[in-house]
Amino acid sequence: MMQQAQDFRSECDAIHRLVSALDGDALAKPTAFKGWSGDAILRHLHVWNIAADLSLTDEAGFRDFFAQAGSAVAKGGMSAFEADYLSGLSGPALVAEWAAFYPILADHFAAADPKQRVAWAGPSMSARSSITARLMESWAHAQALYDALGQKRQNGDHIRNIVVLGVNTFGWTYKNRKMDVPSAMPYLELTAPSGALWTYGEDVAEEHISGKAEEFCQVVTQTRNIADTDLAVTGAIAHQWMGMAQCFAGPPHDPPPPGTRKIAVI
Repeated sequence: MMQQAQDFRSECDAIHRLVSALDGDALAKPTAFKGWSGDAILRHLHVWNIAADLSLTDEAGFRDFFAQAGSAVAKGGMSAFEADYLSGLSGPALVAEWAAFYPILADHFAAADPKQRVAWAGPSMSARSSITARLMESWAHAQALYDALGQKRQNGDHIRNIVVLGVNTFGWTYKNRKMDVPSAMPYLELTAPSGALWTYGEDVAEEHISGKAEEFCQVVTQTRNIADTDLAVTGAIAHQWMGMAQCFAGPPHDPPPPGTRKIAVI
């Protein structure tokens, strides 16, 4: 059993508990993430869960899907494609369809060889990397839902997968912006939700980041600006990285401006 697949299921179970009681009006409200509604977020997660499943179980089907997606997104944008692909599915019916499918995806990846190569946009990746990316994206997009509902998220230690993605994309964040990669990553000293201490890199006082692991995850997924966290950041490289960290694929994205992504006061 691939642990990352179980971690993905656990995260989706938590999201399901958050949204299962919401009605159509609540799911139609915009969030602080680009004004996307809860419907738009769940459609996005569901469509690309379907794509990830195709990449593992039906590569030809994935290629057909991706060709269709690329053309449609270029014409009308991502959200419009996803709404059209799901025939406008929304509200509790969308929640039910997303919730019925993510356990299937988790089961397929749990039984897969972690090293199996699967197709995606750009280079192929391992099955382990693919389901970890689904976990990361689900966790990141769900933050906007927690925020909009005024709820403090209760994280589990499975977010270590996202911490590792953040660490592994340190150099890529610079390369993606056509910048020279620093010779060494700042030292990370992060407190897990369980209270465990997770450390990465060489322990040097001049380049150091410490604090809650969940806040590091928020920064590298760009659901929070570093200024809106309590992370302690020391050193020029550490400050530079935290100001542009990006653990997801695609062209460079800037983090949200300070104060724009936070828990709503209900």
